[in-house]
Amino acid sequence: MKTNNKILLSSALALAVVGIGDAEAKGKNKEKCYGVAKAGKNDCGGKGAGHSCSGEATKDAGLYDFLALPKGICAKLAGGSLKAGGDEEKKEEDK
Repeated sequence: MKTNNKILLSSALALAVVGIGDAEAKGKNKEKCYGVAKAGKNDCGGKGAGHSCSGEATKDAGLYDFLALPKGICAKLAGGSLKAGGDEEKKEEDK
């Protein structure tokens, strides 16, 4: 992973963690955000992750691992997707 991507992912995750604490404190709704969890820091895994439990992600930004984030945050994160597996069309274009 390129250094810039690592910095963006780290920054996004830091902001997301702050957002999670705020959402829990205020009781806001959350959504599953795939593709942004660090290895071992996922909330759970979707179909295709090879597991279904918290903390079992084996790689950073796994497309089937998710974090529960306040609604609207996922769309602001680089690599974030509301669907397990991410945006298949976009992945094909990037190749």
